Amino acid sequence: MRVLPYGPTAVLVEFESLEQVMVASALWRRTPPPGVVELVPAARTVLVVHDGTLDHGSLVEPTGAIMAPTATTVVVPVRYDGPDLADVAARCNLTIAEVVALHSGADYQVAFCGFRKGFSYLVGLPEVLQLPRRDTPRTRVPSGSVAIAAEYSAVYPDESPGGWHLLGSTSLPMWSDSMEPPATLPPGTIVRFEAL
Repeated sequence: MRVLPYGPTAVLVEFESLEQVMVASALWRRTPPPGVVELVPAARTVLVVHDGTLDHGSLVEPTGAIMAPTATTVVVPVRYDGPDLADVAARCNLTIAEVVALHSGADYQVAFCGFRKGFSYLVGLPEVLQLPRRDTPRTRVPSGSVAIAAEYSAVYPDESPGGWHLLGSTSLPMWSDSMEPPATLPPGTIVRFEAL
């Protein structure tokens, strides 16, 4: 763990793995060090925004399991009818039914958010489904598309370009300015996909 200055009221904490980021984020959300205002996790870092009084020594390197027992669980209903479902099955040497069963049978957790507001990167994707991003990204991915790429699964919160493999879709909104927090799947949330 390395703590780097990031302006007058923030530090960037670097880690060697996503697992360490998730453990630190969960611990610091549950028991915030004095002065911490906001935590913004990413793939290998946590941005710690503070009120100017943060003692860097209070950012103790955490250890422990990723899954926090007190985390909120969200069930995402999915219609598995995506345009890449058959291709994913073929590339993974599985049937479409097996892809659906594997994707919907896994336990996921939101590692971090990014790319677009409400775009949550979920870890927990079964290894057999871990494919690289598409060779050619789409210029338009519909809102609510349930997708996979590399070690992640995600739901596109709105229409946008994208290079992930589309397995299906959900009508569950991923972002609303009227919610608190506005993201349906903030970091730390446990997620289950449920086939419709």
